[in-house]
Amino acid sequence: MPTLTSDDLLARLRQEARLGGFDVCRIADAKSPWEAGKDLQDYVQAGYHGSMDWMLSTQKRRSHPTHMWKDARSAIMLGINYGPASNPIEALEHTSNGVISVYAQGGDYHKLVKKRLKVLAGWFAKEAGAEVKVFVDTAPLMEKPLAARAGLGWQGKHTNLVSRGFGSWLFLGVILTASDLCADTPEEDHCGSCSACLDICPTKAFPAPYQIDARRCISYLTIEHDGPIDEDLRPLMGNHIYGCDDCLAVCPWNKYAKAGREALLWPRAENILPDLGALSALDETAFRTLYAGSPIKRSGRNRFVRNVLIAIGNSADQTLVPAAQARLDDESMQVRDAAQWALGQLLKK
Repeated sequence: MPTLTSDDLLARLRQEARLGGFDVCRIADAKSPWEAGKDLQDYVQAGYHGSMDWMLSTQKRRSHPTHMWKDARSAIMLGINYGPASNPIEALEHTSNGVISVYAQGGDYHKLVKKRLKVLAGWFAKEAGAEVKVFVDTAPLMEKPLAARAGLGWQGKHTNLVSRGFGSWLFLGVILTASDLCADTPEEDHCGSCSACLDICPTKAFPAPYQIDARRCISYLTIEHDGPIDEDLRPLMGNHIYGCDDCLAVCPWNKYAKAGREALLWPRAENILPDLGALSALDETAFRTLYAGSPIKRSGRNRFVRNVLIAIGNSADQTLVPAAQARLDDESMQVRDAAQWALGQLLKK
């Protein structure tokens, strides 16, 4: 079997990763103890996972890479830059339009990353004679702590990965291998005394630095949470209709970030400040057609239109009153509830 700690092999791996469309490739030790498992346990025990019951049911497997695959020894950590061409926070000023998170404005990154992972993993398995498994973020594997261990970046006070070279904008992929590779040096925490990401959060979703309560997070509320959203939180959501980039976009390390080079991830025209009135009228067929090949499709029409109506309620735009009225008899309870709330907000302006 080839020697897997060879500098030549790792250099070739990084070259293949670059040629395969990845912007960064580093190695993490996947077998030694780490604190991430205890952090996950504390997170779930505090109830911060909200209604994401899958986090509880997969907690054991998530707690360490070897609980996902007992033979895992090393993790090949890959990143694809999806940096936006402009600051996403600027879009919040256009209150009659919706704001979609940068990561969801283009094509579905899950498919892109997994396809490229499989190609690179196949090459590595052949060259190194090693067994491998690939993971994107839909699998119960904590890739952010692994990425920090590999030196791709560090988990900032908002719990997301921050990179000195790419700022807040890296899609992560993981190749676990049963072979020992020479691990890269973990990245140090460079947040210092900065609290910009904590301060900007509209819903105050951070109980403390390095802790997030998903139940108050706009990304969770607009993507994961099914049913009505707490009325106390609705006015704080502004015109966010799918995800939220506020804590990512405000990070000072983004001054070193560059716009992503992958065309599939570039924003689609329909996802740049979309018209709230038009989106509120989407039926199931129109929703699925509009967001075919997009991560937005996973949220479902009812959840998405609920978010749109909350944004309408926050818009103070009287021309959107008919859009809210048109959804008062919607088949979905959560859409009807959001329409009633939106109408009430607009009529009292």
